[in-house]
Amino acid sequence: MMLGTTAGGLFWMFRYLERCENTARLVEAGLRIALTKSTDASDEWQSVVHTTGSKDRFEATHNSYDGPDVINFLLRDLENPSSVLSLVEDARTNARLVRTALTREVWEATNDCWMILRSTLANPIEDRDLPRVLSLIRRESALVRGAMHGTTMRNDIYDFAQLGMFIERADNTARILDVKYYILLPSIAAVGSPIDSAQWETILRSVSAMRAFRFEFPGAIIPRDVAAFLILDPRMPRSLAYCYNKISDNLGYLGTHYDDRRPSHGVAARLTESVRDREIEQIFDSGLHEFLRAAIADVGTLASQIEFDYRFSR
Repeated sequence: MMLGTTAGGLFWMFRYLERCENTARLVEAGLRIALTKSTDASDEWQSVVHTTGSKDRFEATHNSYDGPDVINFLLRDLENPSSVLSLVEDARTNARLVRTALTREVWEATNDCWMILRSTLANPIEDRDLPRVLSLIRRESALVRGAMHGTTMRNDIYDFAQLGMFIERADNTARILDVKYYILLPSIAAVGSPIDSAQWETILRSVSAMRAFRFEFPGAIIPRDVAAFLILDPRMPRSLAYCYNKISDNLGYLGTHYDDRRPSHGVAARLTESVRDREIEQIFDSGLHEFLRAAIADVGTLASQIEFDYRFSR
């Protein structure tokens, strides 16, 4: 069996890289909304910080949600453990810890990612340069993921890396949807209005799902359709259903490899069942907010159980 430190290093390396990309996507979503606002856009920037789980830390040092302050906090602030600069440092530290488990291509892609982003984020980012920087963050993390996918044997090394990535992705998708519904939406009366449609479109763009959504739903953007796509569609790579399926698959491969079944396998199976053959109307009727908060909590529980089962709890 793989040592717990190696399993944990792989798991967290890819959680951190996925979080880097997700943070860049959230900042881009906030920027899109801010650029369309004719008045103060602080509510939108607050929602972005809230989604990352950094609200208390941000408010400890800032009095208002000014766009440049939020951008600096989420991309460059080393005092913020969820900033892109902090995350890429942590990803590389974990990569060094598990260097012998990585192919040369994965290590080099990770090291390049760290060097490029450290240099790019060394100084405050000018407004006109922000779109390029956000694109660069997404690209560099994707290059590491691509190197892993293209050069690593499908063994326990690959499985722990995938588990970290899909745990983080599921958590992010649930958070984005929840924040949209309860912070971005001005009031319940705005559901279905033009501003509501614009905000849902921003959420789709933040998870690179706009084009795919349009193929499936060519008409007007309806909140139930967006929620169904990002929660229940097993073909959408950032949907909860897709992430849950991948987590269950990789835990299953570990079970076969180690010839045992652990409690995390059962937790993952229950999550997968929670979205299988489910109708979005059922979720809306029982409460989208309640469903998403439960999903966030359940993904956190699953992550902790995986860490405990495979002996790399922090």
